[in-house]
Amino acid sequence: MYHGMLTIRKEAGYTSSDVVARLRGILHMKKIGHTGTLDPDAEGVLPVCLGTATKLCDLIADRDKEYRAVMRLGVTTDTQDMSGTVLQSIPEEEVLRLVDEKRLLQAAEKFTGEIMQIPPMYSAVKVGGKRLYEIARKGGTVERAARPVTIYELSIESVQLPLVTMRVRCGKGTYIRTLCHDMGEALGTGAAMEHLVRTRVGIFTLDQAVLLDDAERMMKTELALLERMIMPVDGFFAEYPGFRVKEEGMKLLLNGNPVASSMTEPVDDGAQCVPDRMRGGQLARMYGSGGRFEALYRYDRKNAVFRNYKMFHAE
Repeated sequence: MYHGMLTIRKEAGYTSSDVVARLRGILHMKKIGHTGTLDPDAEGVLPVCLGTATKLCDLIADRDKEYRAVMRLGVTTDTQDMSGTVLQSIPEEEVLRLVDEKRLLQAAEKFTGEIMQIPPMYSAVKVGGKRLYEIARKGGTVERAARPVTIYELSIESVQLPLVTMRVRCGKGTYIRTLCHDMGEALGTGAAMEHLVRTRVGIFTLDQAVLLDDAERMMKTELALLERMIMPVDGFFAEYPGFRVKEEGMKLLLNGNPVASSMTEPVDDGAQCVPDRMRGGQLARMYGSGGRFEALYRYDRKNAVFRNYKMFHAE
């Protein structure tokens, strides 16, 4: 069994669950989880957690994300992308009359920062215990409350009306389809998402990603190469200081009990790895005496002790 994160380049036509199901067959293991839904028609970065790294799924999903999106002005659909049924459209000549680059830049500025979004009906959000897409597929619709999301950056990369290519860096829970739809409303033309590629999720980037077909080939013919692509669990926490627990503290560590700082020694260089100089409440990577990553602990400066935050050792 593997333990770590593998960055998959999801292709259009796959759901995130499809990726997990196929990867279970490729890697011959069951304990695999994805880090948040990416629309079936979307492509790009999908970090997948293997083995004990499945405990990271929610943490990874919370990280900021980057997308390259193509927005088509002049059309609205029931799914807010071009896979759906067209509800309304206007001629291309009307789009050209209403929109220019200046108006697009103004719209981009308006939709940067904390904004309110109404989740689309074709989404995995639950209302009354049911997924919205389940209701939508039966022809239904329900009221959805707007919720805040954060757009850290929104830049216009190219304009070939009615198509507009944008780069978006955003926080958790942002629907790029809905961003396109709402920008189209603001511009007076309507809009739907034409194409979407997710280029980054936290520290996981497109240049690290592997296609499922390539992962399957490597599993058969280049296993060592595939194994090098799996980021170890502690790699996700590289910004935190690391400590090795001495033999006398191992039983405490493996049981998730507090470990006195005197029972540890730093595995990294630098002042942040000296307990006396660490902030109270600071997280730290904790390794066993044999060097295996076991857990994240939080430092209790007042009592000079590390306290368990999350265990990662294999059962």
